Amino acid sequence: MDRTPASPVNALMAAIEGTGRDERRGGYSRPVFSTAELDLREWFTAEALRRGLAVETDRNGILWAWWDLPGASSAGTTGVSSAEPERRGALVTGSHLDSVPGGGAFDGPLGVASALAAVDLLQAREKDGGLTRNRALAVAVFPEEEGSRFGVACLGSRLLTGAIDQARALSLRDADGNTFADVARAHGLDPDLMGRDDAALSRIGDFVELHVEQGRGLNTEEFTDAAGRGPAVAVGGSVLGHGRWRFGITGQGNHAGTTLMADRADPMVAAAQLIVAVRQAAAAQPGARGTVGRLEPIPGGTNVIASRVDLWLDVRHPEDAVTAALVEKIHGQAQRIAAMEGCTVRLTEESFSGTVSFDAALQRSLSHSVALTVPGAPVLATGAGHDAGVLASRVPTGMLFVRNPSGFSHSPEEYVEDSDAEAGVTALADALQDLL
Repeated sequence: MDRTPASPVNALMAAIEGTGRDERRGGYSRPVFSTAELDLREWFTAEALRRGLAVETDRNGILWAWWDLPGASSAGTTGVSSAEPERRGALVTGSHLDSVPGGGAFDGPLGVASALAAVDLLQAREKDGGLTRNRALAVAVFPEEEGSRFGVACLGSRLLTGAIDQARALSLRDADGNTFADVARAHGLDPDLMGRDDAALSRIGDFVELHVEQGRGLNTEEFTDAAGRGPAVAVGGSVLGHGRWRFGITGQGNHAGTTLMADRADPMVAAAQLIVAVRQAAAAQPGARGTVGRLEPIPGGTNVIASRVDLWLDVRHPEDAVTAALVEKIHGQAQRIAAMEGCTVRLTEESFSGTVSFDAALQRSLSHSVALTVPGAPVLATGAGHDAGVLASRVPTGMLFVRNPSGFSHSPEEYVEDSDAEAGVTALADALQDLL
């Protein structure tokens, strides 16, 4: 995509548009601790230091770039200052840099780049006397938000808040069999120190995450003008409850040429029927979403009847009880389908996050601030998970969404217009200034 760096945020996005391109899938593949994701972390660190921010990596692998209060002692380099300034109750913004396989350019990085560009605006306002700060500000980058490598979304924020058990997190494995503990250790983290971090949480007074809208809510008829264009920015209202479950369907591995059709216990056939059943069950439940986006046959040979097939189920609904009931219904169907094919099935929950409503007072503040840039900016619920949703259990959180004209996300077609990205930065800066 040819992006003209017409503003600071677009220049920042243009600087990383070649990082992690996936020639096979299209779009970007930036799993946590991959070369691409590490390059982006280095890019962020350099950009933060260029703005005079003090950068550190905490024990859970979260990057923090601190803009401390005037006169506060700060190291100004990567690492924790020996005389750390007061940061308790700070205002924090940011997002993530990892991606799903073949994802879009904006999911995650737009929030990080917009946070840096907002710091530019705020620093200029402070220099001109238009901003007097009473709180420190930090830009945070959370690792493994997508869960594309170790299977649990928002892993960094879950570790920080204690939303995932430390032992379970460390035992997670990627597709190559590497544990999260071993990979984290290889990149300078101590697995024994990972987990809930109350000291780090105490530094967050409020968290505001800007993100590309992952749908077309801003482009629906309710909000579009006579030209068919929706507002550039919306305020987040809630995050849809969602979870991930893994089905393991076990049959009998055998030879594709010598095994008669009547003699087979083929888990791939059961998996195919289950995928259809998931769609039918979700479609029959108003407000639900059910998706199978990943399937792995074992051993995976073209001329081999699989011995086992693993498939991953994503289910979402505004009411957590409905989500649970829908998963149980699908589980029952999976058991019946597997039995008909001479197979067995096992269900494992990998992650679950209940529906989250963002802090009401913070939401009102964001709506008031954003109205200066985008009059009448709507409040939107989102069906996508975010670190802000995980942090909401411990600190006041809010979100801003920047319009996505296509409505496509987690795909190469994800898009944000330059003018909307600029509006998002201004709205974020205004909101942060009012909270500072």
